Amino acid sequence: MAIAVSSFGAFEGQRVDEAVLISDTGVCVKLLNWGVVVRDWQVPVADGLRSVVLGFDDISSYVEHSPYFGAVVGRVANRIRGAQFQLDGKTCSLDANEGGSQLHGGSRGIGRQVWKMEPDSTANVVKFSLTSPAGEMGYPGNVNFEAIYSLSGNKLRLDLSATTDAKTPISVVQHQYFNLGTTNSVLDHEVHLPSSVARTESDDQLLVTGVISPIHGTKYDFLSPRTMRERDGTPIDYDLNMVLDTGRDLADPIAIAKGEDGALTLKLWSDQPALQVYNGVTTNVSVPGLNGKRYAQHSGLCFEDQMFPDAMNHLHFPNIVHTPDKPYAHWCAFEIA
Repeated sequence: MAIAVSSFGAFEGQRVDEAVLISDTGVCVKLLNWGVVVRDWQVPVADGLRSVVLGFDDISSYVEHSPYFGAVVGRVANRIRGAQFQLDGKTCSLDANEGGSQLHGGSRGIGRQVWKMEPDSTANVVKFSLTSPAGEMGYPGNVNFEAIYSLSGNKLRLDLSATTDAKTPISVVQHQYFNLGTTNSVLDHEVHLPSSVARTESDDQLLVTGVISPIHGTKYDFLSPRTMRERDGTPIDYDLNMVLDTGRDLADPIAIAKGEDGALTLKLWSDQPALQVYNGVTTNVSVPGLNGKRYAQHSGLCFEDQMFPDAMNHLHFPNIVHTPDKPYAHWCAFEIA
């Protein structure tokens, strides 16, 4: 089946297109070349197709209101304290777009740009590419990014890669917001994180402190499946980086979630050492989303497989610096059935 491509509007004078992947099991994934956004993701259930991600029906809502719905974000994802880091003794000052810090690559990170899009109907694949020039958002080096989405059955895989002509940090994240159920809250999703063994502590600004703490027996412990509520039903807010077991088998999922009605289960596989878990703590979108839905607090669940946040300022964290001889590569795959 040919991959359908249509116009979705324009951004800064550039055309924004949407490509639609459909699998033999009836899964439908709609991709934008603006930010490599997964705009909609529909999965068959007993009564038809169910949208399982948060998104919008027009480009202006993404540009003006999106909290990174479905995007690929970077150059360096998550928060960088003080919007700066040291590289070879030199201070690199970055675009500060969250207080005095940087979030998800800055105000014009790769998740807020138009990429080149190349559909391949034979393989049911869409390839995206983008060149980020040296100095963009304060980062050194020209970086060529590539993101490839492929759909097979109920599994959507993302392969990310990047090459650079100079030493520079790179750490890219997919930022899907999932809701597998039928309500406007994900708090009653059952979550299981079988490989999460610790967390990186953060302060009241959600900036990591460098301390790595065990999670066993705490509210961050998802080694056994449970919802995101206290025993008395009180909601629990989550926006933290979970440290994954370095000895895990990459054939095993790092995250499993089941919608509150039990109709759909999500599994995530990744080669990354960490996972940001966010359940829409601060989500409050003032315009309608897909199918007219309103997105308020706890309306979406993010599993952002990643390197550790602010790694450039915590040298005991895994290294995110890449060079011409050390390109960036990262893969993940979601199955929802």
